[in-house]
Amino acid sequence: MKDLVIRLNDKPGALADMGEALASAGVSVEGGGAWVVNSEGVAHFLVEDGEKARMALEEKGIEVVRVNETLVQRLKQDQPGQLGKITRAMEKAGVNIEVLYSDHDNQLILVVDDYEKGKVVSDNWTRGVYA
Repeated sequence: MKDLVIRLNDKPGALADMGEALASAGVSVEGGGAWVVNSEGVAHFLVEDGEKARMALEEKGIEVVRVNETLVQRLKQDQPGQLGKITRAMEKAGVNIEVLYSDHDNQLILVVDDYEKGKVVSDNWTRGVYA
């Protein structure tokens, strides 16, 4: 899965334009969100095919700032402290988390500054190293 960083106009319909552009290309949004910061719209959306999504958006004049690799993790929702544990493990490995959100399957999506180091932490998490 890929995380798209999308710059949107801060106006009614900007998200609709984005959604329709992706739909017309057969790209499904699997998670993400959008925010307005300092009168600028910024969105992060999770898609299976980042380049296909990028092309569909750019054809409609919607700026894709970047396509990011993602780390996808499942937290144990019934155990408090899971978010703190995995983010502390990233910190101890020297990994900065740039973006964090959930997908439609309640999985944690992480975009990090050092994908290889982050992947080691993520793989260790899956194996229960930090349990």
